[in-house]
Amino acid sequence: MSGGPGSVGFVGRPGSVLVLGEALIDLVPVPGEPESLRAQPGGAPANVAAGLARLGRPVAFAGALGTDGFARAIERRLTDAGVDLTHCARPDLPTALAVADPGESGNGYHFHLQDTATFRFPDRAADVSRFGAVYAGGLAAVVDPAAGAVASTARAAARHSLLVVDPNVREDRTIDPGRSLALLRDLCELAHVVKASDEDLLGLWPDSAPDETCRRLAAGGRLVILTRGARGSTAHTPSGPPVSVPAVPVEVVNTIGAGDAFMAGVLAWLATTGGWERALSPDRAVSMLEFAAQVAASVVTQPGTEPSAPASV
Repeated sequence: MSGGPGSVGFVGRPGSVLVLGEALIDLVPVPGEPESLRAQPGGAPANVAAGLARLGRPVAFAGALGTDGFARAIERRLTDAGVDLTHCARPDLPTALAVADPGESGNGYHFHLQDTATFRFPDRAADVSRFGAVYAGGLAAVVDPAAGAVASTARAAARHSLLVVDPNVREDRTIDPGRSLALLRDLCELAHVVKASDEDLLGLWPDSAPDETCRRLAAGGRLVILTRGARGSTAHTPSGPPVSVPAVPVEVVNTIGAGDAFMAGVLAWLATTGGWERALSPDRAVSMLEFAAQVAASVVTQPGTEPSAPASV
């Protein structure tokens, strides 16, 4: 993939989002029981899809669900939230697992990905013009056979819709770091909107400070959103100065899924009040970040990854 974002012509359902990527099971430590793990539906794209639906936005999930009990739990979670699963593949294979390893600097993961249903879904390039925005990123962007489907669908989305990318860089013994970083860099360069953490950007472009990378990406016509956890977030627009907002001060119970909730908040705000606009004024960029920060705060104050909507947009 190469080239920056071009003009976008919206066709079909302008307020809807197609979310492309993985739905898997997170095994997370049980508070007070360090040797016990709780299974909960996860995967960054699935979290974003569920978050968007719970925020009242029309969203379809284009991933793959297997045939085991974990897949049935994931399906219940998505359908209960209101996610459209029409575009979801159903291979006869088990579900991928991500074993969470929380630490002082964030959550690490150990993955069990091979020979699972999670990454066996087709190219959805033919479907993207029916949606106002297409979200891509996460493990599916770098794990075969899904990586090819993500790349092809993203190229189509860059032409016919608004391509939104969260690289969500992950390291694991089963993932080729050189290839995965190259694929994620390509996605970011192709995107119209990039949301990334400071750690993501340092992993992708280690020779540049995160803010410098944001400025470069934004200069190519992108809306770039940098998240720094408890230190808040910054939006770089194609024109105008960057703006920042602090994180919402809350008592943190759980950080798993906070970044995905923030992403869902950004997409929900853009769909409702921004009309998928990228060249936001400083005031509107602040409003977007504040809304997304409140959505993320609704996740970190409780177990699980289900966000709730702020009182107002």
